[in-house]
Amino acid sequence: MAATGPNVQGHPFAALRHRGFALFWTGALLSNTGTWLGNLTVPYVLYQSTGSAFWVGLAAAAQFGPALILSPLGGLLADSLDRRRLLLWTQMCMGGVAVAMWLQWSSGLHSPALLIALLTLSGVFNGLNNPAWQSLVNDLVPRGDVLSAVTLNSLQFNLARAVGPALAGVLLASLGATWAFFFNAASFAVVVVSLLFVRAYRTMDPPAHREGFVAQWRQAGAYLASSRPLMLAVALCCVVGMLSNPVFSMTVVFAETVYRTDTIGLGLLTAALGTGSVLYALAGLLPRRRPVSFARRTQVGITVLGIGQIALGVVSGLGGGIFAAVLIGAAFLAAMSTFNSVIQLLAPDLLRGRILAARHMVFSTSVAAGALLAGLLTDALGVQATFLLLGGALLLAALILVCIPRAAALLDRAGASASAGTGAANASPKDTEPETPGANSTR
Repeated sequence: MAATGPNVQGHPFAALRHRGFALFWTGALLSNTGTWLGNLTVPYVLYQSTGSAFWVGLAAAAQFGPALILSPLGGLLADSLDRRRLLLWTQMCMGGVAVAMWLQWSSGLHSPALLIALLTLSGVFNGLNNPAWQSLVNDLVPRGDVLSAVTLNSLQFNLARAVGPALAGVLLASLGATWAFFFNAASFAVVVVSLLFVRAYRTMDPPAHREGFVAQWRQAGAYLASSRPLMLAVALCCVVGMLSNPVFSMTVVFAETVYRTDTIGLGLLTAALGTGSVLYALAGLLPRRRPVSFARRTQVGITVLGIGQIALGVVSGLGGGIFAAVLIGAAFLAAMSTFNSVIQLLAPDLLRGRILAARHMVFSTSVAAGALLAGLLTDALGVQATFLLLGGALLLAALILVCIPRAAALLDRAGASASAGTGAANASPKDTEPETPGANSTR
């Protein structure tokens, strides 16, 4: 997963040598496990209450939609304030919403509309939280260990995505939804405590003269628009978010209507998505004789993602569905980790929070739109037909990238920049363009 080059390559676990990152990583792993436990519980109880896939899609839209409005402010705050303190406040607020969900369900007030409202409020805080979270990962390690930190951050997220749903299946089958909501709420305390003891390895010096909100975002927007690799990476995030992310909330529909399984089977199916990501992440930590270019990883990742979703639309047994889910999880991480690495490597330090916020804003919008679309199509055509269509659209996107190699090769400029040891700290937009048409440097 690390780029090649003297300043960025090292041991894959090098970032864990730094106490602040190790604390942050451990707290995030435990907290995200609780979050993924909740992410399966919410669509499960909504589908059990309403019998409609549209409500499941609406829940995902409520969770990600507010980022469209709040991420610009979140990015500006991440570039202007102490990121650790900002995260403390946003995580405590999100924890408060999780407690409200638990109280709602434990009191017997099983209102889908109220649950959607609470998800929307959580999405508001998440829009402020995400840019600071992604930016803080870079602050906790020296620049030479940034790619190790980014990779390990993806690894903990996907470990949580594998373990959380499996725990949810067991809890839903044994203790019920109330306890699942409780453990999700309690998990926020873990990351809050870890943030209290985390200290940044390096801090960002605020600009001597701070411009207004519009001027600062105009600066970030101009940089982003001037960099074709950054624009392509953000656009591909949106494609994958809209066409593939719905699978993470629709597993409950597959389990209920296609595989006719119980909550344990549902937990295994959802956990298989995280397991595939973990397997890919671990494989990426192994040494390679020849590194894989960003362009090739993108082409293969999106292709396999499309194949996996088409397989979900064809197979009728739980075993086949789990195999397809493992494939989807691995391919999803292959694609998204590539796009995120490009953005992290090419975003300048002083603009990183805003550029990551822009990425989160458009990605969340695409996820919300994709979730609503998948919900409507599922109610109209069935869940398998829906994912046949979405998988076919992903294969079409992959074919376009294969037929226009110069476009995909733009992503490799990030790897070349890292290999040269320039990073993004002092990069200008022109530094993110390939020096020759169709340049295909590798990581």
